[in-house]
Amino acid sequence: MSSIKISQLQARRIWLRAQRLDTSAPFGDGAQATPAAIAHLGYVQIDTINVIERCHHHILWTRIPAYERDHLRQAQTQDKTVFEYWTHALSYVPTGDLKFFIGDMRQQRKSPKSWFNAVTESDLRKVIARIRDHGPLSIRDINDDKLVEKDHAWASRKPSKRALQLAFHIGKLTVSERSGMLKTYELMDRHFQWESAPRKATEKQVIAYLLDRALRSQGLVSLDSICHLSPGRKPLVRQAIENRVRRKSLVPVAIDGAGNVEHWSTPDTLASAPAQTEGVYILSPFDPLIIQRKRLKLFFDYEHLFEAYVPKEKRIFGYLGLPVLVDGEIVAVLDLKADRKDRRLVLQKWSAVGKHSQAVHKQKIEEKLHLFEQFQFAS
Repeated sequence: MSSIKISQLQARRIWLRAQRLDTSAPFGDGAQATPAAIAHLGYVQIDTINVIERCHHHILWTRIPAYERDHLRQAQTQDKTVFEYWTHALSYVPTGDLKFFIGDMRQQRKSPKSWFNAVTESDLRKVIARIRDHGPLSIRDINDDKLVEKDHAWASRKPSKRALQLAFHIGKLTVSERSGMLKTYELMDRHFQWESAPRKATEKQVIAYLLDRALRSQGLVSLDSICHLSPGRKPLVRQAIENRVRRKSLVPVAIDGAGNVEHWSTPDTLASAPAQTEGVYILSPFDPLIIQRKRLKLFFDYEHLFEAYVPKEKRIFGYLGLPVLVDGEIVAVLDLKADRKDRRLVLQKWSAVGKHSQAVHKQKIEEKLHLFEQFQFAS
């Protein structure tokens, strides 16, 4: 099948529509909006950096103007419609998708990452038994460990922390509640109280899930965008794509300037491509629109720099540069810091990017900054 040719601008608008960054409150404004947004995006990344609000809350607020942090707690702890697990990073994932991660959990049990080499079977059984017998706990509840020296900046002096993490990765424990970055662990089965636990998806089902998730949240997909940091699945994903192309449920797409990078979309997505995109969005550097750097460069002619781990004197945008999207273009990067004592956002640097004069966008961005500040310090 010959490719449908589209411009970079058309491709960008399709991606923004799929990301729900072209309309106000696409998921509504109540507590139900949070699991709806996570279900649509497929996952929302979690990260520890907190110079401003942590990225999972930021990503959700970007798409849910009335978002409240307690809505995420309700979804995870009370309604149990989302759970935490590893995608390309630690993320919130719809609970309905858990079956697609059971294979990864079992693989972790068979071949744990080297990070867990120090965890013995006895360590693992001990933390699981402790939770089974005494209920959910966080690492702060464990005070009888023999402390050790840290072997990594993110490690803990308590050996039980690594055992808890391994039990989480293999699916024996889940995070039942989170306060900031402090996680409370519970037995997976007891937390969800299933009548029947989900069955492991077949590899064919996992491949279909990855493809469908990308089509829903990206609109236009490539092998790299579907298999972000999971290159081993590319051959099977390509086979699934080719099968759908033969059935005409997917269409090859050639994007101007993409060179040899192949893309695909559904006929319905291409037929309903928006003619314009409006709105102002201050994006987290962990936002799904930003996190895949090569794709971002291809669609937006913008190369994002994540400089939190770059020496201060070598930074261009700042410690945590936040790209600003205005009417479908990235026009600025803001380096912000929350002054929690005085309850205000400090603008440390404003970097203009793109082709347009900042005067055109300045007022719109300042209005959005005011709303972002209100969100930062909402009680």
